[in-house]
Amino acid sequence: MKANSMQSFAGGLLVAAAVCGGVYYFGEKDVAPIQAKEKPATEEMITDLLAENYHVYAEEEWQDILESVAQEAYDDAVANMEPVESEQQEQQTEENIVYHTKLILTVSTGMTSIDVGNALVKADMIENSMSFFNEVERRGVANSLRPGTFEITSEMTLDQIITTIFK
Repeated sequence: MKANSMQSFAGGLLVAAAVCGGVYYFGEKDVAPIQAKEKPATEEMITDLLAENYHVYAEEEWQDILESVAQEAYDDAVANMEPVESEQQEQQTEENIVYHTKLILTVSTGMTSIDVGNALVKADMIENSMSFFNEVERRGVANSLRPGTFEITSEMTLDQIITTIFK
């Protein structure tokens, strides 16, 4: 900004402050007093609520009601429970549970087979990224990495993973 425009701006602020100060100083001083509302007594509030068909309880009564409702719900839940047979438990413990993981791998332009190997190691699909890189180099497909999104499962072998990701 130039000095002249800066002076004009400052002059405008000074005039605005003077006008606001004059209105404040010479303005009306008569202000109506604020009337405070009186808070109704507790008994009045209770009678008003009861007249509106609300229920009003003391703290001890409310806690007793909550405890009785909770006890009834607990008793109903216990009554509806079916006993678990021991044979079902034995069958479940004898079964071997095998978890399969699925990885959605996104290969972008500029990624190398080392980057892909590191992503597979982070997802626990392979144990060593260098062995993956060495296998890719041995097959000669390191330059054939396809950009895209691939679905890799833990059931896939290293050969299947390489054929999926590389051309």
